[in-house]
Amino acid sequence: MKIKAVLKWVMYAVLSLLILANLAILISGKTYIYKALIYNYVNIDDYKIFENRLVKAGVHQPWAMAKNYNQIQLSKQLLQELDSLHTTSFLIIKNDSVLYEKYGRGYTGKEISNSFSMAKTIIGMLVGVALDEGKIKRLDEPVSDFIPSFKTGMKAHLTIRHLLMMSSGLNWDEAYASLFSVTTEAYYGADLEKLIASLDVVAEPGTKHNYKGSDTQLLAFILEKATGTKVAEYASEKLWQKIGAHYDALWSLDHKDGHEKAYCCFNACAKDFARFGKLYLDSGSWNGQKIVSANYVKQSITPNMLPDENGNKTDYYGYQWWLENYKDHKIFYMRGILGQWVIVIPEKRIIIVRLGEIRGAPQGNANKEFFDMIDEAIKL
Repeated sequence: MKIKAVLKWVMYAVLSLLILANLAILISGKTYIYKALIYNYVNIDDYKIFENRLVKAGVHQPWAMAKNYNQIQLSKQLLQELDSLHTTSFLIIKNDSVLYEKYGRGYTGKEISNSFSMAKTIIGMLVGVALDEGKIKRLDEPVSDFIPSFKTGMKAHLTIRHLLMMSSGLNWDEAYASLFSVTTEAYYGADLEKLIASLDVVAEPGTKHNYKGSDTQLLAFILEKATGTKVAEYASEKLWQKIGAHYDALWSLDHKDGHEKAYCCFNACAKDFARFGKLYLDSGSWNGQKIVSANYVKQSITPNMLPDENGNKTDYYGYQWWLENYKDHKIFYMRGILGQWVIVIPEKRIIIVRLGEIRGAPQGNANKEFFDMIDEAIKL
């Protein structure tokens, strides 16, 4: 009887705690927690659980195929590594021609997959387009010209350039594992505008590089205000159609007809992601047509050299592009949290794309597979 009584008491205690926890969530308005608990961890097909806005493709411009297409042999070591990381797409393009492509885990090359933080680089490109069009007057234009709530305090010091360099000084917590971080709320929540408005600038903008999704999300809000167009629609008109994407892409939203999750969540296939690499490899032009100015491209892939959190000069980040000097090759690249990569090696005119479900062990400012893929591509 005593055991039954204890079990009954435990059951009531657990039930009471669940009720209290639910009440706390509802009262706080943090209902995104339910979604975070259900889905637990980010996945490459999360567009299925979000509302999305179409990034419409135009006339497809196919990639050329190299004469020795898929005749090269990757090392056994790299193939095993890519397989262990649940790689869905692996692509090497050299001299504007597809040299090698391999797909796995049910992917065939046409399926879309989440970019995660590679989307930040796309937003950076769109800022360059808006600058060329005069929709944004200058990179040192204050954020408050577009977002009135940024007119007071240190927020008034914040400029577009600061956001591009990830040096906003905003109190955004870039924590991916915490259920209660602002990053988790942004991903699973339903009101990005309210979330960004709740942030404060707590350090002087432009003085320190500190990687934060908030900076890119603010850039997206500025683009929307400057162009009078939804970010996905602007991306379709100014980038996606002009670079000859094969398939429509999807940009996930915070809610139906809402805002794009600009710091992440652009969904496309590997060969179409590669087009962003080619665009910047060719200094912002696509087959002779200027898409974004060469000067802006050059600035974007030049180290911003601000001190970072560790006091080191940021020689690994420009304007929403990551940078690496590896074996005397100056490399620029897009990256996502689960090992999404678009890597450009200008001297070799090589573009590498890797999409998948797991990233490898950290190595320097990147991950082990990043360097292994580069080594293999350079040898080929």
